[in-house]
Amino acid sequence: MTSREQLLAATFVDLADTLVAGFDVVDFLHTLATRSVQLLDVDAAGIMLADQHGGLRVMASSTEEARLLELYELQNDEGPCLDCYRSGAPVVRDDLSAMYSVWPSFTEQLRQLGFHSAQALPMRLRDETIGALNLFRIQPGGLSEADLGIGQAMADVATVGLIQERAIAASEQLATHLQVALTSRVQLEQAKGVLAQRTGLPMDETFEVMRAYARSHNRRLSDVATQIIDGSLRDDQLRKRPSTKPSSSRLT
Repeated sequence: MTSREQLLAATFVDLADTLVAGFDVVDFLHTLATRSVQLLDVDAAGIMLADQHGGLRVMASSTEEARLLELYELQNDEGPCLDCYRSGAPVVRDDLSAMYSVWPSFTEQLRQLGFHSAQALPMRLRDETIGALNLFRIQPGGLSEADLGIGQAMADVATVGLIQERAIAASEQLATHLQVALTSRVQLEQAKGVLAQRTGLPMDETFEVMRAYARSHNRRLSDVATQIIDGSLRDDQLRKRPSTKPSSSRLT
């Protein structure tokens, strides 16, 4: 088995592993975004999910550029992720000139950030679409059929995992979970900014520092973010490794 096949197998296990105590939606979706970049011929990825009102919200991104592109989609009500969510079907655009005729504002922002193609894959189970996976490439051209198939399979498994987690917590609705996750995401963005200001680290790296600390100390990302914001978790504590690493049921 090649290293890519091993990572793909581990990814499917991670994305199916939602039935654990302290399940963290934001960390789960960040795994989907980062593994998409590692496994597919793309340079950045992001995820939007619908809240309880049906409006899309940015939930995870592999880079700051991907997050900005997704926010730009929402602000201008145009782009591949929105079309994908509304149609429940994949959206593939690999030519900038053609994209300008469909999404003029989004395409200009895409070009300014150095990307030349965009794809979006639905997070859908049967007739229910809960969001979309955005994939961006620096080089012109779309993904191969094989990569599109793998990307859709990962999105499908993640969707099943999220809906399955809802089924186990029968008294709650998926939209409620996503609203809580959205609140956590806002806290994370605030914590990233605080940590970047205190340490001088780029925004992408601050998230990885927080995530590594949360995983190594068996903590929720939202709890770590809260402590960074209120100052109860110092920079030196964030970078310090625990003497013994708690056991984890998730692959990393």
